[in-house]
Amino acid sequence: MVHEVVIFDSTLRDGAQTRGVSFSVDDKIKIVKALDVLGIQYIEAGNPGSNIKDIEFFKRAKKLELKHAKLTAFGSTRRKDITVEEDKNVQSLLSANTSAVAIFGKSWDFHVTDIIRTTLEENLNMIRDTIRFFKEKQKEVIFDAEHFFDGYKANPLYAMETLRVAAEAGADCLVLCDTNGGSFPDEVYEVTKKVVETFSTDVGIHCHNDCGMAVANTMMAVKAGAVHVQGTYIGLGERCGNANLSTLIPNLQIKKNIRCIPEEQLSQLTATARYIAEVTNISLDAASPYVGNNAFAHKGGMHVDGVNKASRSFEHIPPHLVGNSRKILMSEVSGKNTLLSKIQKIEPKLTKESPQTQEILDKLKLLEHKGYQFEGAESSFELLIRKHLGKYQPFFELNYYKVIEEGPTVNGEYSSSALIKVRVNDKEEMTATEGKGPVHALDLALRKALEVFYPILKTVYLTDYKVRVLDAKSTTAAKVRVLIESTDGKESWTTVGVSTNIIEASAIALVDSIEYKLIKELEKNEKGGAYHGNDNDTKNTSGACRVG
Repeated sequence: MVHEVVIFDSTLRDGAQTRGVSFSVDDKIKIVKALDVLGIQYIEAGNPGSNIKDIEFFKRAKKLELKHAKLTAFGSTRRKDITVEEDKNVQSLLSANTSAVAIFGKSWDFHVTDIIRTTLEENLNMIRDTIRFFKEKQKEVIFDAEHFFDGYKANPLYAMETLRVAAEAGADCLVLCDTNGGSFPDEVYEVTKKVVETFSTDVGIHCHNDCGMAVANTMMAVKAGAVHVQGTYIGLGERCGNANLSTLIPNLQIKKNIRCIPEEQLSQLTATARYIAEVTNISLDAASPYVGNNAFAHKGGMHVDGVNKASRSFEHIPPHLVGNSRKILMSEVSGKNTLLSKIQKIEPKLTKESPQTQEILDKLKLLEHKGYQFEGAESSFELLIRKHLGKYQPFFELNYYKVIEEGPTVNGEYSSSALIKVRVNDKEEMTATEGKGPVHALDLALRKALEVFYPILKTVYLTDYKVRVLDAKSTTAAKVRVLIESTDGKESWTTVGVSTNIIEASAIALVDSIEYKLIKELEKNEKGGAYHGNDNDTKNTSGACRVG
């Protein structure tokens, strides 16, 4: 039975092939550092023979002082009918100066004869020569048997022969690749078991998610004896992505007691997932197991009641194990128990029978009838509770704003401008900015004005903006709901605004977003953290934060 596996992360190589993803060298350095802190053992950081960016990365990476991870350069076996010394791609792997290299070679006879168009024997020579070359250079060699499962189905003798040649040439690990992502868990288990029984060399697994089974296939390969697991963090990768390491690591370590990373780092899984999504400039799927915003979110009244009485009734693990947190979603179907859990975070003395609890529930239902939606805007709902209970502390007044929308500009950069005036205590600040649209301009202007008083807002920016028309029959006079997601690079929060005017709805949500951030900063200060306002700020401003 496997008690420990090696984690091999390919976010910066396979993950870089994700549609819409393009890592800068700085991005790659940041992600390497994050994965190293998490405790990942191998980081496949790129192909130095394929592009200038990866060459630059490996030059800079030489200066990194990593505690856990071993950087790995990726490349193919030598090309047909030339020597390894003549192959520029093989030689470029040496320039990366990594102690480990991942070499992929063909294990499907169809690919050998019809894609790279050589003989089956020459392909074996290509594998043998390349691995021997790197072993002679004192490199650790991980052999990725590309298309292994398809190759095994088509010609099992030849697929196994590619592994035998790699092992005899000195490969340190034989990785079975489900490159097309078309295999099923039972197939992966049986084939992996056969390979493990045949070879004394360590066996690894590399799965793609084209059938939605990359994680399941990887789990079954480990059950069959694989001790090396490849994947990408948050499941990035070409087409449907690769096996998701942010799912696999807790699956293996928490559920199966198979060590993957240092135990104390498990609680960093969620923060790492969100950080990598942030650096990659994508939104982390809210439904991602373990690390997504919805992974431990509860909405239905019966579910909420159950999880409040005994968390394991509707949660398969305690969320803190992976650094996530429980979320009780607010809506008209949530019930009073759900509402109470939110209220008691702000005022613990209130009970289900307290008049304020019913008043807030009535207010919730009224606002949702008007078009508000709080299950996706928990931060706005917290502000609503604070206001009703007298626990609200406004930080500023939004006295005035004006947005001007213009036609397309010559350079295509800016089409809108916003003028805004805010008041903090007895001080006013007025500013104007240009933006790529009216909401963008309004957001920039509001934060620019308030950064004078609250420098911490320089770290805050929008990550998502959604508009929904609520009553389409009213055509251009329709009411709209705006949801805005904001982040400071560490935490994310969502706020909501509703109006027949899309700019006003956006302004409501923007104001809530900033108020929420400042309230959380103040709470940190009261708990002994650092407040990031200016010295001449008072923590209890007297104005009311209002829109328009």
